Amino acid sequence: MRVLVLSCNTGEGHNAAGKAVVEAVRAAGHKAEMLDIMLLSGKRTSRMVGGIYVGIVKHIPRFFHLLYKIAGKISSSKRKSPVYYANTLMSKHLEAYLKKNEFDVIVTPHLFPAETLTHMKRKGILKQKTVAIATDYTCIPFWEETDCDYYILPHEDLVEEDVKKGMDRKKLLPYGIPVRQAFLKKEDKKEARKKCHLPQEGILYLVMSGSMGFGKIHLFVARLALKCRQGEQIVIICGNNQKLKSVLKTEFRWNENIHILGYTDKVSVYMDACDVLFTKPGGLTSTEAAVKQVGIVHTAPIPGCETKNRNFFTERKISLASNTIRGQIEAGKKLAENQEYLEKMKKAQRKHINPYAGEQITELLLHICEKEG
Repeated sequence: MRVLVLSCNTGEGHNAAGKAVVEAVRAAGHKAEMLDIMLLSGKRTSRMVGGIYVGIVKHIPRFFHLLYKIAGKISSSKRKSPVYYANTLMSKHLEAYLKKNEFDVIVTPHLFPAETLTHMKRKGILKQKTVAIATDYTCIPFWEETDCDYYILPHEDLVEEDVKKGMDRKKLLPYGIPVRQAFLKKEDKKEARKKCHLPQEGILYLVMSGSMGFGKIHLFVARLALKCRQGEQIVIICGNNQKLKSVLKTEFRWNENIHILGYTDKVSVYMDACDVLFTKPGGLTSTEAAVKQVGIVHTAPIPGCETKNRNFFTERKISLASNTIRGQIEAGKKLAENQEYLEKMKKAQRKHINPYAGEQITELLLHICEKEG
């Protein structure tokens, strides 16, 4: 079986889900490749699309919220949006790529490739079956105008929302959001801290800024540090944001209990090492943390799908959340210092979050190929 995973360079969440599928397929002994669909039109197109999207989300989130609300109002299964027509422009590039490269089935964790695949399917120029993966705990605008063969949903409670939007119930499979193999392995806390060169004793708070930013992270860390007792540690992962890393290193250079990192491929190990994670309510990071059974505190969301993610998690006791820095820190202290409360959260995480979505998706892809073959 040869699987093509089509993603898009608009934040790391979609890419993480795509990589999880690639890993699961390869672990089962099959071939899988992942591609940013916009690269088929050139690096400039990929950078432009990703840059515009991430720029709006990070720097003018209220405008993004307005766009999201408008999208929700005009989105319909009965008509096509400007988003659909914009993504049809990628059809000729993808058609040419598929003629040169043979694949049995196509998976996408992103709306944009799903729109392109839908257009190609309707034009009769796509022979592969398609599987779309939702990476947020809601039905985002415009999913209902796509026509993939199956849709992987994060949870069974979301099925009715998608059906109400006009999606075919028979195509909806609530397997969960796939996570990479590293997040399926739980490491002993002391061993994880040893690997991360962190103190063995004391409470450790992990702060993840995310690819879309975190908000007022400088103020948050300063206030968290004031609330920390002797021996308690704070680790901040800035990702590829070198400017943020540099600013924080300068600001907290005198505090040996604050550890500031840039990009790291050991996020799963840092999750094992920590007692509490502070993160924006992105669908992927939240799922990865719940699979790891970490105490989660959601910080203020980017208005839109992140608000829906936060609500889904807090309503099911999978995380705590607050819109204020004070409330977020209080929630984190509560989880760190109350083991009984933390265990209740872990129980809810085990109940609602499926760690093995990647394996189930792989089985589905095999079934599709056997059926088609």
